[in-house]
Amino acid sequence: MVSVTRAVLLLMLWSCALACGRSQSKPPSILLVTLDTTRADSIGPEAAKVSTPAFNRVAARGLRFRRAYAAVPETLPSHTTLLTGLYPAGHGIHQNGRTLDPSFPTIGAKLQGAGYRTAAFVSAFVLARQFGLARGFDVYDDRLPAGSSERSARDTTDAAIAELKSATAQPRFLWVHYYDPHYPYAPPEPYRTQYAATPYLGEIAAMDHELGRLLDAWDAAAGGNSAVVLVADHGEGLGDHGEAQHGTLLYQSTMHVPLVIEGPGVNAGVSDDAVSTRRVFYTMLDWAGLGSAHSLRGSDDGRRTTDDGPVVGEAMKPFLDYGWQPQVMAVQQTSACSAGLQACTQKAIEAGRLEVYDLTKDPAEAHDLGTGANLPAPMRKAIDEYPLPSMEAARAPDTLDADARARLASLGYVGAGAAPVVRKDAPRPADMIGLLPAIDEASGLFVAAKYREAIPLFQKIRAADPGNLDATLRLAVSQSLTGHRAEADALFAEARRLAPDSPDVDVYQGLHYAHDGEIDRAEPLLEQALKHFPDRVTVIEAIADIREEQKRFGEAVALRQKLYSLQPATGDQLAHLGSLAMEAGNTPVAIDAFSKARAAQGAQFSHDLDLGVLYMDARRFADARDALDRVPPSSPNYPMALFKRAEVAVLLHEPDAGARIVLARKKADAVTRPLIEADRLFK
Repeated sequence: MVSVTRAVLLLMLWSCALACGRSQSKPPSILLVTLDTTRADSIGPEAAKVSTPAFNRVAARGLRFRRAYAAVPETLPSHTTLLTGLYPAGHGIHQNGRTLDPSFPTIGAKLQGAGYRTAAFVSAFVLARQFGLARGFDVYDDRLPAGSSERSARDTTDAAIAELKSATAQPRFLWVHYYDPHYPYAPPEPYRTQYAATPYLGEIAAMDHELGRLLDAWDAAAGGNSAVVLVADHGEGLGDHGEAQHGTLLYQSTMHVPLVIEGPGVNAGVSDDAVSTRRVFYTMLDWAGLGSAHSLRGSDDGRRTTDDGPVVGEAMKPFLDYGWQPQVMAVQQTSACSAGLQACTQKAIEAGRLEVYDLTKDPAEAHDLGTGANLPAPMRKAIDEYPLPSMEAARAPDTLDADARARLASLGYVGAGAAPVVRKDAPRPADMIGLLPAIDEASGLFVAAKYREAIPLFQKIRAADPGNLDATLRLAVSQSLTGHRAEADALFAEARRLAPDSPDVDVYQGLHYAHDGEIDRAEPLLEQALKHFPDRVTVIEAIADIREEQKRFGEAVALRQKLYSLQPATGDQLAHLGSLAMEAGNTPVAIDAFSKARAAQGAQFSHDLDLGVLYMDARRFADARDALDRVPPSSPNYPMALFKRAEVAVLLHEPDAGARIVLARKKADAVTRPLIEADRLFK
């Protein structure tokens, strides 16, 4: 009886092993490498014009997907999909400069909870921790060189290798992000010379060299039990379909990406299945023993990996920034692309009208089959039912400060400042691609406060796209700040006509009036805007300025406290808050603000007299003594400091109090002399 029971148990275990096919005694360490801005045809064994031996090394050992697709052609939303397994319509990040809601678990949090040591090394500000992907990482290294918004693959690799040299008994999850192929293309030597005619490919080759260093260190640290994923977040236009870079259109150049997986349960080879990069998330969960659904490891033979239904993607930036047509794509293998071809991969793009391409026969998407194509019902359904983002998603977070906007702009990411007008007759992005250079340049100049240079570009944009609310408002602001009041007023009136109920118009027009000192006109607009945007820093700051001018100091203090809870305050701003709080009679807030300002400014801090007086008011006489002693003789406030210091000496019963009174009298000026004579402490 015992032997029979044991035999049944062994049979059950054997059956489970066959059915699951995935379990291992210890979960593997996992390396995820994301290659920013890397086209599928620019890397790997089939890339004819560039040498990428490190990538090829993993491709030879692993499973390479020749038809992998990004979910969106922008860095942050695409990485958010990679790290959450959700399409942008699911996680809500459609553009750069947004922040992932904490309710969405990332792969870092999942693997950390499963006992992994988690570490990430990112190479550009667009993936900085403030945007929400750092949750769950024991180490999230987003350090960048001073004055720069990105770092080289070499520097990132050095940092990652240092992490690999640290001892740990846990399995590792290491995410390394390389940004180098992003525009402008400036590869280091010797790749600059080797690829002088194609610097983009030079960036790819240089990145691949660093990938090789990383892989060597990984193999040494992880041993035999490891898994590797190499994947791009999106590609690069390089002029295909008129798109120089990425983020605007959904063609193969920016959406078709390289993807290789290598590790337990993966058979080496090549797959022509159409797959979404969102499945990288599920594949890593699978390796960690956290579920096998949607994993790219597929079935037991490691090959049957097709997505359930079409692969979808979106490019919403033109819709959210300019009000152009929203864009959605679907890709699926089908047996009826065109006459005479039994099996092929079909792609459809909806952007005001339907485009259909047979990718097997037409990989360059040169021949739109349009409405004559036999589009499978699942593809039509996927496109028709894809959720479009609301206009609230168009606005950058209210808490995104000027420095963050400038750093994103330095990487080429300049979003709109206003939610657009949704228009039934909105232009198709593909038809407006020629206008993008002017839009990008004008937006960059606007963020850099080069308003005079931006004006003719915004005028050009409005001539081609009169319904573009963002261009209208930015042109109005540019005219306002360069002293062209009549032109600015006319443009604000036009913005009101385009969007009568837009709170963004309230913001910009209110700031316009405030800039010209018309507080009575600015105040109601900005107060209305604050109701709609309670955390919008520009509005809070403008109303705080108005309250100061109205000498409503208590309200000004409260507004600035809120402002600095949303974005870090500089030393100068903290000192200003301290002065306002003194005016308002709020001693605790004033002391706190001045103390923080002193810590930030160091030797440049010039409010020790104020701080000393505040400490006296709070009856913190020892702190007052120290603050007053820091006022230098060269300060114009020195006579007052000596006077207050003498008072403190009396209050503390210091033995030299009499001498300090004498010194205060000797150095007195017209202000302090009568105060000294009337002071009862000195009698």
